[in-house]
Amino acid sequence: MESLNTLYHRIQKKQHNVGIIGLGYVGLPLVNAICKKGINVFGFDVDLKKIECLNAGKSYIGGISDESVNSYTQKGLFHPTNDFSQIAQVDVVVICVPTPLDADDNPDLSYIENTARTIAPFLKNGSLIVLESTTYPGTVRDVMAPIINQNKPSDETHIYLAYSPEREDPGNINFETSSVPKLVGAQDQGVLDVTVLFYEQFIERVIPVSSIEVAEAAKITENIFRSINIALVNELKVVYDNMGIDVWEVIDAASTKPFGFMPFYPGPGIGGHCIPIDPLYLSWKSKQLGKKTEFIELSARINQSMTGYIIQKLQEGLGISSSEELEGKKILILGVAYKKDVPDQRESPAFPLMRTLQQHGVQITFHDPCIDKILPSRRYNILAGMKSLELTQDNLKQQDATLIITDHSAVDYDLVRCVSPLVIDTRGVYKTRYDNIIKA
Repeated sequence: MESLNTLYHRIQKKQHNVGIIGLGYVGLPLVNAICKKGINVFGFDVDLKKIECLNAGKSYIGGISDESVNSYTQKGLFHPTNDFSQIAQVDVVVICVPTPLDADDNPDLSYIENTARTIAPFLKNGSLIVLESTTYPGTVRDVMAPIINQNKPSDETHIYLAYSPEREDPGNINFETSSVPKLVGAQDQGVLDVTVLFYEQFIERVIPVSSIEVAEAAKITENIFRSINIALVNELKVVYDNMGIDVWEVIDAASTKPFGFMPFYPGPGIGGHCIPIDPLYLSWKSKQLGKKTEFIELSARINQSMTGYIIQKLQEGLGISSSEELEGKKILILGVAYKKDVPDQRESPAFPLMRTLQQHGVQITFHDPCIDKILPSRRYNILAGMKSLELTQDNLKQQDATLIITDHSAVDYDLVRCVSPLVIDTRGVYKTRYDNIIKA
């Protein structure tokens, strides 16, 4: 294990080079945290626009300033590139690539597999590879390791593997990469010690676990926990609404208990790159083992059903009895980002709603202070290219209804309430009852 000891001492003396693969919402904050400590980072991405932007000293991620990126590149600490042969210069490779679903809602590990094939021929002896992408337990050992071992430079090249799940929360100003506790699992105790030391250089608290699989399972459990609890309050929303009870007030009241309760809030469904996708990774893996994941699948169905519930409340507000009568109506969607105050539209719950309304002949427009245009996507390409409408009195008056889907801070909700004939509030924005506002 001489090469592992060499790597340990290089990291200890901060003489190691780090390669970050995937410079998105996970990778670039990681670059920022490492460069802050004066450690040399090579940043890899297949998106040439990102590489050009970073080499020009510009950031495209909220919370990472242009000044920081420019400072790191000017000091020679950060080297953005799409030339993966530069992997030969790094000691530690951290993989932060997407793990989406395929057309059948099964795990799509192609980004991990392609990355492993691409970098393996350039890995030097004693390299540490850490996967941070969320996935099902067994991915590192059963999927990634065979590809790397098959394609590495020679049989004498020793490659060490670990897993440390990302815990980024875009838009959350209370946490940054360095302050969020970091889980680490590795192939054996020696590799675990090296991986912990690596992360301790720039993370305040690093928590080792007994195996790679435990670390993989911990991350997916975190997101399943959120998905199930969101589904629970979405179901309670429907039940309490039928009783004439405001679920948001109920949750606020229950939150006064200082123990045994954690508040989750209902909404139009779930969105983002984690919660709608990650639970299905475990469901798929469980099916391979002949086991059912009933809670996970039920929560997905409940959260997906919110589209139909919102349309039902819209019909009630418009005084119509069937979806056929929606044809020709003008509806403004307020917020298409998946999360408040974040310019990220991945898996937004606004999109299935907009697509369904379009199918009913509704004239859809949207306003989002964080998003100018809807980007192409696998499921909702029919919406691609739509541009944000200015939020003015005239534009609001022309709508039959306004649907609040994402409760961005930079919206004049008093204007929306006073001018819109009908407002469907899926986020509990309005605490006071108004005749033209329906909570959904």
